[in-house]
Amino acid sequence: MSVTLLLADDHPIVRQGLRHLLERESEFHIVGEAGDGVEALQLVELLKPDILVLDVMMPGLNGLEVLRQTRKISPSTHTIILTMQSADAYMIEALKIGAAGYLLKETGPGELVDAVHEVLKGNRFLSANFADRFQDDELKLGDIPSDAYRTLTAREREILQLTVEGLTSGEIGKKLRISPRTVEEHRSNLTNKLGIKHQTDLIRFAIKHGLLPMDG
Repeated sequence: MSVTLLLADDHPIVRQGLRHLLERESEFHIVGEAGDGVEALQLVELLKPDILVLDVMMPGLNGLEVLRQTRKISPSTHTIILTMQSADAYMIEALKIGAAGYLLKETGPGELVDAVHEVLKGNRFLSANFADRFQDDELKLGDIPSDAYRTLTAREREILQLTVEGLTSGEIGKKLRISPRTVEEHRSNLTNKLGIKHQTDLIRFAIKHGLLPMDG
């Protein structure tokens, strides 16, 4: 059986290593690579891969938002998060959104291959340190309430991401092909929905939701 995989990580050397590792398996075929979240979504929509290997911290559109939109545009694609982010909050949010696996980059190379095989069988796969503590994860995930972030539109999430990355309204408008005024309108709407008034609160919110790393 041929298995198609898409690799999404903003570090070329990481993608190269993943390609080398995964292509050792004769049935695995890397059909594309993406260096930012926007490109990752475009390739998901175009290629409809069986497996998306995705980092959380991605420029343009963070990995959790890529995961959300992937679930809509390619429901048959299984997403495995491969990241440096070891905080439970990231893992729980990823699983709640629909990730099939969550692995840390410090994991052994064979674990990623095992994860792909398990996910293809319809199983969920977690790095060992998470699996030991979240054996009853279905119950735990069901107990976590939704928050205001889920009320944002896809466009508002994009603008939030780019704002906390430090882009101006003009730069965001150019990147998204909309006017700076439209950017500002979206930003006003999203901050109202989130109840955020100050830049420091926006940064804290971004860290909590995986838009920025917790360690800065």
